[in-house]
Amino acid sequence: MTSLPSTLLWQFGLPDFPALPGLPSAWEVVVDGITVGLSRPLLLLALPLALFALWAVVYRDADGTASSRSRRFLMVSRVLIVVCLVVAAAGPYTVERKQTTGQPQVSLLVDESDSMNVMPNTGDRLAESIEAEGVPVTTSTIGQGARSPVGDGIAANLKENGTVVVVSDGQVTEGRSLAEAGELATSLNATVASVELDAQRTERAVVVSGPAKTSAGVDNTFLARVEGVNLDGGSRLVVTVDGETVVDESLDGETTRVEFSHTFEDTGSHEVTARVESDDSVEDNDVFRKTVRVVEQPKILYVAQQDYPFGRYLEEIYDVERVESVPDDLSPYYAVVVQDVAAGDLGNVDSLQKFVIDGGGLLMVGGDNSFENGGYEGSSVASMLPVTMGESVGGSTNLVLAIDVSGSSQNGMRVQKAVALDALDQLGDENSVGIVGFNHNAYEVAELAPLSESRGTMSDRIRRLQSGGGTDIAAGVLGAEEMLGDQRGSIILISDGRGPVGPPTAAAQRLGERGTRIIAVGTGNPNEAHLRRIAEASGGSYFRATDTDRLRLLFGGSSRRYQGNTLTIVDRNSFVTSGVELTADPAKNNDVSVRTGADYLVASSSGKPAVASWRYGLGRVGTITAYGDDGTLDGLLTAPDSLLLTKSTNYVIGDPERKATGVAEAADTRVGQSTTVTYRGTDAPDGGENVSVRQVAPETYQATVTPTAMGYESLFGAEYAVNYRSEYAAYGQAGSLTDVVRATNGTVFAPNDASGIADFAREQSTRVRDVETTWDWLFLLLGLSAYVIEVLVRRIRVYTGRTSNESGLS
Repeated sequence: MTSLPSTLLWQFGLPDFPALPGLPSAWEVVVDGITVGLSRPLLLLALPLALFALWAVVYRDADGTASSRSRRFLMVSRVLIVVCLVVAAAGPYTVERKQTTGQPQVSLLVDESDSMNVMPNTGDRLAESIEAEGVPVTTSTIGQGARSPVGDGIAANLKENGTVVVVSDGQVTEGRSLAEAGELATSLNATVASVELDAQRTERAVVVSGPAKTSAGVDNTFLARVEGVNLDGGSRLVVTVDGETVVDESLDGETTRVEFSHTFEDTGSHEVTARVESDDSVEDNDVFRKTVRVVEQPKILYVAQQDYPFGRYLEEIYDVERVESVPDDLSPYYAVVVQDVAAGDLGNVDSLQKFVIDGGGLLMVGGDNSFENGGYEGSSVASMLPVTMGESVGGSTNLVLAIDVSGSSQNGMRVQKAVALDALDQLGDENSVGIVGFNHNAYEVAELAPLSESRGTMSDRIRRLQSGGGTDIAAGVLGAEEMLGDQRGSIILISDGRGPVGPPTAAAQRLGERGTRIIAVGTGNPNEAHLRRIAEASGGSYFRATDTDRLRLLFGGSSRRYQGNTLTIVDRNSFVTSGVELTADPAKNNDVSVRTGADYLVASSSGKPAVASWRYGLGRVGTITAYGDDGTLDGLLTAPDSLLLTKSTNYVIGDPERKATGVAEAADTRVGQSTTVTYRGTDAPDGGENVSVRQVAPETYQATVTPTAMGYESLFGAEYAVNYRSEYAAYGQAGSLTDVVRATNGTVFAPNDASGIADFAREQSTRVRDVETTWDWLFLLLGLSAYVIEVLVRRIRVYTGRTSNESGLS
């Protein structure tokens, strides 16, 4: 992290504070808009040592033949030479925004894949029209047939400070994503422009989503969707399950989704086939196949000393055995659900702990007789839970606000400051908070200090921030890490996400491994996908700017208590909470706190943890600590909230076939895409001549197959569906292409706007860029010049007879 002189920092808008512990890998200052820096500043440490050695050589033998005057001349000359050499080795450079001029040209990237058949044939005509405007065009093909590696095609044609114009629908079927191509373009300061294309023909593709594995006798919900372009005309959707028709509906242009339910009574593999009947050019995507593996209802143990409605709810979905305390033998069960039982009445807790460590599940449901009310504090069961008993509004922790002050935030800096101030306002006084500002480097704005003593100072320094410089989110993440040092804590990243994501994602992952999570808050018009990727890599969460009040749930403490109207989902990225909608507001809550390292999933309206989870040994543990006045789970037992209970139970159950042997399973796939078939049994299965079987664990074998035709296939007794290629799954111009254009400051052109593209090429060839110039050669030249002048002066003294000493010194 860099510490800048105050006269320069106030121009930039960051206050002058000392750098954090640790030596910087680079040093730079900003003078009148020009960045002056050293890429290897540590080498300057060699300067005093070199000067001392030089002094010793020149003056230590002071009784020699050379006079004091000659020694001073030699010392000055050699000091100049040494300084020049050391500074050159330190890597001096400047970065200045300059207007550079180049030869205008257009790099036109044309997608000729099959999904483009619904679009007008624009590439060749557009290239000819641009060249007619006097700008040369280089055309490259980035997709053909059933292959659309559009992201790879863009990345391969990017050049530093260059521009590409993409003629594509942006539907990527293989290779790197458009987001990754955009990250590369940003790192190269390159621009991606695109041509807006409207589909001219109708094309439909059908797809079915729903569970891939379920239990016998359980009602399952599926969704059949008809997607594509120009869907104004009518079509007919037919869905069959094992050959029996369950959906037969006519669709108009407005109806493209049909939801249906089905209950499977028999175990084994079942086939769900959807067909759309319409007039379009591609037949393959008119049929979609899906397999559903139905297993016996997983057996769970329900432990309760009263007849709660939750027990009856579980019996509708699972094979439930009811007991009043935990028995010695838990081997028949996949999970144990305990509701409102005191620690002293639990039964064999040692057996329960071993069960979970070995891979079993535990769902602990609260009430008036459990958690803090049931003597859990200090008991054996407490160590297994993702929560601790006691104050549930959060204790003290270390937090660093990493605030993006780069040029990409310039237009929205007012919003950026407002979001940062709002985030600060959500944090409780018990926390220690520091602030880091970052552009292409990270700068200490305020050191870690108790917020109870520094809230006013923190607010003032946020208000003084000004924008400027390039964007390096990794610098902000690493700068915040440096401020935390060896202390545990969290980082609140406040940014629009417009910057390279690869390096910050890697840094975030490393932080997550150390227990430091990143809470990303998107500002302005954020690149949410990038910010979410960074947060999730560390095990953290992404919040929109409008969701900053949720920071109170995590870090509010007693001075910033959260108040809501209903249960609030804290982390939507979890299996338990994804797709869940909550409307209930249970009246009571056990007094618990979420452990460090556990997942805080749902909060009550009072801000107390309502649902939390974590892994314990090989098993999974969840807690539900919100409940009604009557001790039941209140509104959680009715839709839509009941889905939270189902998913919480499914989470702790895990794989409902993990105890089975002699079984195989495989995921559905597409033509040309591989799928892995996993078999669990004592002996390796026979894959035949064309299938290679490998052992991946004790009694676990796998084989990888790549199908070449659509239909239903099976291997080792596991059935899987093979659907049409990805190329025929999506039509129309993808929004992700527009995101890349926007992120790289490009332009979306009309398909006939050849003059606009030509003008854009001319503008891009002459534009303001950050130009870095290295100056090590200048200091080497100065050092060499000083040496040559010294030698010449000494030679002249010898030739003119001013000294008889051959060294030229008198």
